[in-house]
Amino acid sequence: METEIRRAVPRDVPGIADLVASYAKDGELLPRTRSEIASSLDDWVVAIQGNAVQACGSLVQYTSTLTEVRSLAVSTESQHNGLGMAIGQALIEEARDRGVYTLFALTRAMGFFQKLGFELSLAPRFPEKVWRDCRLCPIQDHCDEVAVVMNLNAA
Repeated sequence: METEIRRAVPRDVPGIADLVASYAKDGELLPRTRSEIASSLDDWVVAIQGNAVQACGSLVQYTSTLTEVRSLAVSTESQHNGLGMAIGQALIEEARDRGVYTLFALTRAMGFFQKLGFELSLAPRFPEKVWRDCRLCPIQDHCDEVAVVMNLNAA
């Protein structure tokens, strides 16, 4: 079956929400409501097979030069076939197109992000992230995520 990688559109919201929720229930991603996803739809990229969202990810801008890769997820049935890498590469290209200089992520999948070209960093380097999201996270005092960063040299 052919896969289409593209920006998300309104009909993708339920599929994105379901995919993110499947990871959020296990604490792998922070939950996102359908309303939150719909209001930030221009920041989402999806992989579509048939009519179903099989992978997704989004960008979250913190400053004019700092953006996060967030909510990158691949459905269980589509894992290990390159969709995560395709979404990651599409998000990197979108960040470049937007003139982002520093792209980062907080993750437990450091090896995956290193394959995309990210390097290990320190979370305190991103206080914008800590104040916006980490303070709401139920495991903030026991966080096991690492920060990864990519300088795009676009600024």
